[in-house]
Amino acid sequence: MISQVAGILACVALAIPAAAPTSASVPVAAPASVTWTVQPAAAGGPDGRRWIEHTLDPGQVITEHLAVRNFGDTAAVFTLKAADGYLTDKGRFNMLPSDQRSTDGGTWITVQDTVEVGPRKTEVVPFTITVPDDALPGDHPAGIAASIAGTQGTVQVESRVGFRVLLRASGTLQPALTTTGVTVNYERSWNPLRPGAVLLSYTAANTGNVRLDLQAEAEVSDLFGASATTPVGELLPGGTRALTTRVDGVWGFGRVRTTIHFTPADSMPRATVTTWVLPLPQLLPAAGLIALTLTLRALRRHRRRRLETLLAQARLEGARSVS
Repeated sequence: MISQVAGILACVALAIPAAAPTSASVPVAAPASVTWTVQPAAAGGPDGRRWIEHTLDPGQVITEHLAVRNFGDTAAVFTLKAADGYLTDKGRFNMLPSDQRSTDGGTWITVQDTVEVGPRKTEVVPFTITVPDDALPGDHPAGIAASIAGTQGTVQVESRVGFRVLLRASGTLQPALTTTGVTVNYERSWNPLRPGAVLLSYTAANTGNVRLDLQAEAEVSDLFGASATTPVGELLPGGTRALTTRVDGVWGFGRVRTTIHFTPADSMPRATVTTWVLPLPQLLPAAGLIALTLTLRALRRHRRRRLETLLAQARLEGARSVS
């Protein structure tokens, strides 16, 4: 697992996940006082970029730089490594841990194994990005990090920080998105004068070759119509995101049609589902009112018939008394 460096993560654009220690040559125990950052740089030092981003042709080779700054009071040797990038379930950019093999953009980056940085010093390190001749068009995200491995008691740990390297191979870009596993539940309000809500669960998958930054909009066609938006955030090629959307203000009278679409990718397919809702909160009072109306009508008929019977008896008795 990784012990993150407190107080320094806010200075970098990439949080690195837990990983097993690497086999690189590193100090046996990381000095407790060492904190550091790594960031994009020019040959002369940090250049203010938070990450590195390039669109390159297959076969192209470029040189970039990173700067490792040691905030500690002792010199330290940092291991440098690049790896494929990915997004966590919460949408945070990350890179593969040290014990997992990269197969994409992380393999395009070549950097020296280690760098020694003196106390309160900064070292600039060049690295190269080589795009394979057969690189497919689109995005190939990666990250690059500086780490120190050591021990905490009997546990080996690796502490590392880094930044993202967003690589795109030139060619035809094909944004594409699919929506799967859509489920719809209607949450009714038992107050007949208040509408209910539609609860949607679904999965968005980036099936194209470029990253997408989206928000989902759900539109419900009912008696009056209602809608709601859900931030999706960034989706890398091949990435998926489980989403939920709640649409309030829905009157559930029979057929309820819900459509999910994504912006700004308006040309992507939409997902439409239809459900049938029995409006019990409204039906029950209506049924009670009908039952009450029928009961009152029956009572009025009964009273009218009884009155007519009494009048008939009175007329009959009057006729008898005259005779």
